[in-house]
Amino acid sequence: MDIIGEDYTDAVLYGQSWEGRSFVRCDFTEADLRGLTTSGCTFTECRFDRTDLGESAHKASAFRSCRFERAVLASAAFTSCSWLGSVFADCALRPITLEETDLTLAGLSGAVLRKASLRGLRLREANLENADLREADLRDADLTGARLSGCRFDGADLRGARLDADGLAQATLRGARVDLDTAVAFAAAHGLRVS
Repeated sequence: MDIIGEDYTDAVLYGQSWEGRSFVRCDFTEADLRGLTTSGCTFTECRFDRTDLGESAHKASAFRSCRFERAVLASAAFTSCSWLGSVFADCALRPITLEETDLTLAGLSGAVLRKASLRGLRLREANLENADLREADLRDADLTGARLSGCRFDGADLRGARLDADGLAQATLRGARVDLDTAVAFAAAHGLRVS
């Protein structure tokens, strides 16, 4: 079922369950979607400004090029989902559960994901500028091409993570746990010659 251009502004859809629905350019501004469960749904170019998605659960759902501004995603769970090209600005993201979720090209500039479990997630070419990822679990995460200027990884676990030299030079990694390959890449990114 394709739903195109529908206006859900201020709608109260608390606790609903949606399966296999497709939403295109729909507006969920200030909607109450707490406790919503989705399975196999797609949201394309939808707006979630000041939307409450707290305690919602999403499985195999895709949020493509959507905008989340000042949205509440606290205690939400995303499993096998995609946030491809979606932008998050001033959102409440803690605590959030992200498992097997693709955040490729996601805009998470300034996001606070401190102590979040992002293990094995795909963050290729994501915008993480000035994001707070202190003490986050990023083991085996793919951060290839991610924009990391001002990103804080202090105390984060980056073992097995894939990061570009540019990102290693721009981010703060004080006290982060890394594997040998990342340590060598970090040294090279800061002009050291490893022999």
